[in-house]
Amino acid sequence: MSTLLFVYGTLKRGCVNHHHLAGQQLVGPARTQPGYRLYDLGGFPGIMVKETDREGVTGEVWVIDATSLGRLDEFEGVHQGLYRRRTILLLPPFATDAIHAYFPTADSSGLREVGAEWRE
Repeated sequence: MSTLLFVYGTLKRGCVNHHHLAGQQLVGPARTQPGYRLYDLGGFPGIMVKETDREGVTGEVWVIDATSLGRLDEFEGVHQGLYRRRTILLLPPFATDAIHAYFPTADSSGLREVGAEWRE
């Protein structure tokens, strides 16, 4: 079984943790619907809901196999409670697909907003 995953930070092509997606299939560039922003969590981003946002966040959609998804959950600290994987709303052509993304469990209080795109 495979999962569609939206990546928006260090897992994107050309970024430091992209090697975690080795062997997986890139579907293409994507953008969230408005209502999401990126925040700096200390050298890496976290996507969070921000109802006043009108721009959304840019990233990539990947097809991830079950084994790799388990490794990504471990890398993102899902079982430690650092991130949770849940569905996210994207713009067409992905608007009707069930796409997952990693959301930090921390709130945005005191975090620096970095906008719509993470650049390393």
